[in-house]
Amino acid sequence: MEPLLKTHYETKVRSELKEKLALKNVHQVPKLEKIVLNCSVGSQGERKQAMEDAVSEMALITGQKPVITMSKKAIANFKLRAGEPVGTKVTLRGRRMYDFMLRLVRTAVPRIRDFRGVAPRAFDGRGNYTLGVTDQSIFPEIELDKIKRTLGFDITFVTSTNNDDHARELLSALGMPFRTRTQPKADASNGENAAQS
Repeated sequence: MEPLLKTHYETKVRSELKEKLALKNVHQVPKLEKIVLNCSVGSQGERKQAMEDAVSEMALITGQKPVITMSKKAIANFKLRAGEPVGTKVTLRGRRMYDFMLRLVRTAVPRIRDFRGVAPRAFDGRGNYTLGVTDQSIFPEIELDKIKRTLGFDITFVTSTNNDDHARELLSALGMPFRTRTQPKADASNGENAAQS
């Protein structure tokens, strides 16, 4: 059975994007290629235990065993030697990628406190978007009473296009809740109207 989000992309999103972006060929329509999660534990005390926690929790969140990343050079101020483990990384493709994206936008992101949407400008100029997560507890797979330390990580969405605007349209169509620029102004005007009344 195909992932729900992939089916949604192939049956609806792809044709709509082709028309909206005025593309001549369906193969020019942007698509999601992979999702990369990076977690750094370099500054944590008890680095070995922190690394074990990061590996187990990222495996729970993604359903895939993470790769341990090593430091490339020694940094004396951080008591770090070259070749020491400093973080974990997971690259998701195919079914796991679509399943993770669906869980992220429908379940995890809305659990962020005072959530008003994700930043719409965090693109790298080549069609890739990076979302920073400061706390792993937003994911329902993590049991709150078992969290020993807060782990923040970056989630990078790699698309097939080099155009940031096209990539933004793709991610938005897949459910990414981008913050609209008019929200703060609308809130301010509502406050003023309430004060006047």
